[in-house]
Amino acid sequence: MLLMPDGQGQPTATHRSDYQPPAWWIDTVELTFDLDPAKTRVLNKMRLRRNPEVAAQALRLEGEELNLSRVLVNGAGTSFKMDGSQLVLENLPEGPEPFDLEIFTTCAPDKNTQLMGLYVSQGTFFTQCEAEGFRRITYFLDRPDVMASYTVTLRADKTAYPVLLSNGNLVEQGDLEGGRHFAKWHDPHKKPCYLFALVAGKLVARQQRILSRSGTEHLLEVYVRPGDLGKTEHAMNSLMASVAWDEARFGLPLDLERFMIVATSDFNMGAMENKGLNIFNTKYVLASEATATDTDFANIEAVVGHEYFHNWTGNRITCRDWFQLSLKEGLTVFRDQEFSMDMAGSPSARAVKRIEDVRVLRSAQFPEDAGPMAHAVRPDSYIEINNFYTVTIYEKGAEVVRMMHNLVGRDGFAQGMKLYFARHDGQAVTCDDFAQAIADANPGSALALQLEQFKRWYSQAGTPRVQASGQYDPEAQRYTLTLRQSCPATPGQPHKAPFVIPVELGLLNHAGQALALQLEGEQTANGNSRTLVLDGAEQQWTFINVVQAPVPSLLRGFSAPVVLEVDYSDAELLTLLAHDQDAFNRWEAGQRLLLRRALQAITAPDDSQDAAILDEALLQALRQVLLDPQLDAAFKELVLTLPSETYIAEQLEVVNPQRIHAVREAMRLQLALALHIDWQSAYETHQASGAYRPDAASAGRRALAGLALTMLCLGAQHSGDSIWPGKTLQRFKDAGNMTDRFNALAALVGCGHALAAPALERFHTLFKDDPLVLDKWFALQAGASDRAGHVLPLVKQLMAHPDFTIKNPNRARSLIFSYCNANPGAFHRADAAGYVFWSERVLELDAINPQVAARLARALDRWKKLAEPWRSSAREAIARVAARADLSNDVREVVTRALAEE
Repeated sequence: MLLMPDGQGQPTATHRSDYQPPAWWIDTVELTFDLDPAKTRVLNKMRLRRNPEVAAQALRLEGEELNLSRVLVNGAGTSFKMDGSQLVLENLPEGPEPFDLEIFTTCAPDKNTQLMGLYVSQGTFFTQCEAEGFRRITYFLDRPDVMASYTVTLRADKTAYPVLLSNGNLVEQGDLEGGRHFAKWHDPHKKPCYLFALVAGKLVARQQRILSRSGTEHLLEVYVRPGDLGKTEHAMNSLMASVAWDEARFGLPLDLERFMIVATSDFNMGAMENKGLNIFNTKYVLASEATATDTDFANIEAVVGHEYFHNWTGNRITCRDWFQLSLKEGLTVFRDQEFSMDMAGSPSARAVKRIEDVRVLRSAQFPEDAGPMAHAVRPDSYIEINNFYTVTIYEKGAEVVRMMHNLVGRDGFAQGMKLYFARHDGQAVTCDDFAQAIADANPGSALALQLEQFKRWYSQAGTPRVQASGQYDPEAQRYTLTLRQSCPATPGQPHKAPFVIPVELGLLNHAGQALALQLEGEQTANGNSRTLVLDGAEQQWTFINVVQAPVPSLLRGFSAPVVLEVDYSDAELLTLLAHDQDAFNRWEAGQRLLLRRALQAITAPDDSQDAAILDEALLQALRQVLLDPQLDAAFKELVLTLPSETYIAEQLEVVNPQRIHAVREAMRLQLALALHIDWQSAYETHQASGAYRPDAASAGRRALAGLALTMLCLGAQHSGDSIWPGKTLQRFKDAGNMTDRFNALAALVGCGHALAAPALERFHTLFKDDPLVLDKWFALQAGASDRAGHVLPLVKQLMAHPDFTIKNPNRARSLIFSYCNANPGAFHRADAAGYVFWSERVLELDAINPQVAARLARALDRWKKLAEPWRSSAREAIARVAARADLSNDVREVVTRALAEE
């Protein structure tokens, strides 16, 4: 499973089919760290034994950027050799008996800008070992199927590093000579090395003792830098809720004496589930009503839940190899989505969460499935594993788990999880093992009966397309639904076999009433919503006793991650928008209508482009949603939000980014003007009163009020009215929480009003010492709607701002990514200046942090869809990056695949 260069020095792929079990097992690991930023000493004592099921061979240990000082076998010196970055030992004891291997190395954490392995952030030591960072700490069998018991001793200067943390339970601590001290930790659970962690620095902790259902006491701790402790209450509450939920929903208790979260501002990812010592990006820990938005609060709850849930789905049972990454990530995303929906409470709030998750899938994963980096949920090969921490592995993987859940039912899925842990606790396993356990616990289910075909969701890339058509026979009162499936070719997979696709549906009459569902051959009707399973290229179902031509409500709850193609009339969509009992499909009907109008305007002849885009019937339907007192505010906000420019672009064969931007902006303005009075009413009636609470209902009211304020400012800027911009500025000044304050600021910036400049200056003055809030300040400006090309010069100006540093991933993402990856109207300039800027930043970041650079490199994944002149300019920019001889594997894989098969 090693990544080795070929004879020309180019990286070669690692293939899933080449997997071989390790020739050696490591039973115990004793690590001793003498921590020093410039030169940390690492003593690694391992007990190894041969794997009798694998032919005898040399021991090859991976290492990167290490200085090797000593190698001992059973206490005596031994011969070894270096083969590239590998330490190779051939003269090792024969036979099955274990032996001791001791390796002493040093590394330089303060020079580690990649933030992988052991590094220093603002005077504190942190580690990040997933996927292959442990080899930057010591020589090791750095693969997830080698699971060992760890004992870790940390030694450091007590004044500089008073807190010393590692995995598991603290077994000993004390003082040493010379002002130093030590802490010894033991993890009672075997784990792969990617779950190792240490932290050392000046930190303070919020502590909470809890009792499990069995009566066992546990200590929960959230560590942050001094001064941030007051922003940890929500993270702690989220952790306590996660512990309680996992034990109640799945019977999975906390299995350690203590569970720790530590926050750092220098982190490549969102968070890392190291056993008992989760390391988090501060973005997903720190929150107060004055500094964090409702979205921040929700994200913290979800990410804290996600990392805690990994304690069982990822840690207790882990991946056999990195091709199985979705085994832990897809399952755990599903679990954190369920957690967030359960925490939201009401059915409407659950539906809002589902819609938000699907929007992420469609705007990020569907384009990935259609682009050069398309890969299956369980990939067959990779060059750089860090490039496969993707929305396909995570979000699409979660959808695969959700389909299993829906095919066997909630109770059946719980039984499957129970069987999964009974079979595999303490093991490194595969996606197949998980699917088999869910199916075996539910014999006779649609999943069990079609398991092998269902597992194509793991092996086939691409987004399936389902075409639906209906035929109504009024005399026989029969409605026949025909579903057809197909899947476009993806790199390396030109042909796709049929998937197993669960399609939840209902039928409505034209007054919007739900019809009872009775399939041909059934004696009685069976409810008004049910799931059909499409497993062939084409299938038909006939419903009987249908008294009038129905309006089909298909793919309810987004029951499968597919593109649904159905030739709805406007009248049918308006019926679904007004009446569908399924909240997701009600929202979807509105999105289809808005998307249809956008595509009509984008493809219209030039001489008709001044015509109104939104017709009166659609505007009236949206008005009714906005004014409906029975609908939750959060749901209204989602319905009234237009499809994104990225999502619109994905529906077109050839993309003119500027035309899309112009049409969507025209739609926004028309919506603002046509519903002006209604926006005023929505704003006034959804003002939050009383103390700030980040619950779903309160957050929904603030979200709708924020959208209304944006629309009122947009309309005022167009008409020249100064009242609403003035009110918005006052709202910005007087707001009692960050959500309302930032919504007001975003409204001014979004409409390009002159009052935005002093508001931005005031915002910076207020929050210049809070890095996470400053990230919002940078991101808002870089993501602003482009007017006459003003955004790129502003971004360049902000790069020279004293508060900007490209070395901090959060800050780089807030400015550079907000422009290149999230602002297509500003990024895709006709003069190609946006692409030139992108190429320069990719190369600059690649020399600092290849993981972050590779994420940025993917901003032009879909360049082949672009119209000219953008297409040629984008290709030239990608080729400019690809021509750099010293590119990292991370970036080279992305740009090489982008240029392939032209």
